[in-house]
Amino acid sequence: MSDGPLVVAEGLVKRYEGGRISALAGMSLTVEAGEFVGIIGPSGCGKSTLLHLLAALERPDEGALRVAGHDLTSHRALNHYRAHHVGIVFQLHNLLPNLTAAENVQIPMFETGLSPRARRVRAEELLELVGISHRLGNRPTELSGGERQRVAIARALANRPPLVLADEPTGSLDSKAGGQVLDLLEEVRVAHGVTLVLVTHDPGIAARADRLVEMLDGRAVSSPRAG
Repeated sequence: MSDGPLVVAEGLVKRYEGGRISALAGMSLTVEAGEFVGIIGPSGCGKSTLLHLLAALERPDEGALRVAGHDLTSHRALNHYRAHHVGIVFQLHNLLPNLTAAENVQIPMFETGLSPRARRVRAEELLELVGISHRLGNRPTELSGGERQRVAIARALANRPPLVLADEPTGSLDSKAGGQVLDLLEEVRVAHGVTLVLVTHDPGIAARADRLVEMLDGRAVSSPRAG
């Protein structure tokens, strides 16, 4: 990783349906290593699209984007970037239903060349970290919503990425489980030095971040720095 901010996005534009729909319209954002940034805004303002670009699930149509020293507008080895530099926690956990919790956590590790035994050990360590080592043999249908999100967090950390992206990670949970998941994300961020970018529509959740970025119509309209 290069020196300087972990994320630098400048003038990002992303269009869909032949250019008729503009999801991002000049979005710029800088995130320092170790920072917890909350992204807030109304539905359709481009929050999730921004996360998709940071995760290299899509490429911008215009603008510049560098994450962990990688130019994502021209980077060719995007599978390697996704496997080693970014972890993602979705609103609906996206766990594979036929796999156990431990097997779900191991999925990103197949890109690393770790042995089967090393993958199992790493998965068990991560499930212990997120507080559900006693559920490692259970499948998603046997877990509560909060437990599924804990597995998703463990999976996001599988390859020790410097950046974790969370897209409405508490949106499908009740307030108690949602609070526990948010507490866990903050604990992991501090303990492991990861950078956290969290998208939410809930100002109360976003207020726990170091810095709040408000989006509207595909761009940042407010981005004060902490301190």
